[in-house]
Amino acid sequence: MDSLELWISLAIPVVLIVVGRVVGASIERNHYRDIIEREARSRTRLAVSSKESDAPGAIRSASLAVGSVVVSVDHFKRFLSGFRMIFGGEVRSYSSLIDRARREAVLRMKESQPDADAYLNTRLETSTIASTSGNEGMGTIEVLAYGTAVHYDRAP
Repeated sequence: MDSLELWISLAIPVVLIVVGRVVGASIERNHYRDIIEREARSRTRLAVSSKESDAPGAIRSASLAVGSVVVSVDHFKRFLSGFRMIFGGEVRSYSSLIDRARREAVLRMKESQPDADAYLNTRLETSTIASTSGNEGMGTIEVLAYGTAVHYDRAP
């Protein structure tokens, strides 16, 4: 193997990692921007974990609201998390993955019942999805958000 072939064999993985980092960061930034905009639009419709609330009136109707999302980590973050797993500590590259998944699931729950006044008894369930044997997984998380969408009677 001559020196040119050696440089090419070393450069290709580095270029792929850099491209993965840039593309993954761009996708994550765009997703966060979308989440922030949608959260601002639904800010007045609270999702709370309690079973009761200080209602402005009697409850007219209630129904189940459900939102689910599956989010995967990019290969660059998986690569970085491998180093963190060697030395221990918080895997920060996965923290944003979990944050985005939770926030997106709650938004989808609200969007499943968009005319509700509030969402009571809101719960989040998480699970990881792995399709390999051993220690390597897909780096994918599923979050399910559900709660009771309530509609209040309005005073005439």
